Amino acid sequence: MTSKILTTREKKVFELLVNNMSTKDIADELKISEKTVRNHISNVIQKLGVNGRACAVVELLRLKEISL
Repeated sequence: MTSKILTTREKKVFELLVNNMSTKDIADELKISEKTVRNHISNVIQKLGVNGRACAVVELLRLKEISL
């Protein structure tokens, strides 16, 4: 079994992101700041070694870390 890449919070942020929620919507939903949301997204992009949110989403779907 492969180890999980995302923290629980990072996973939740990307689950909301693939449901077409904005950074502000995600921040409101999770009761965190927009900057914290952006930090979670940036951390995941860096972990995966990809360029941008869209590439991160594609890679996370491929790795079965998130689903649609």
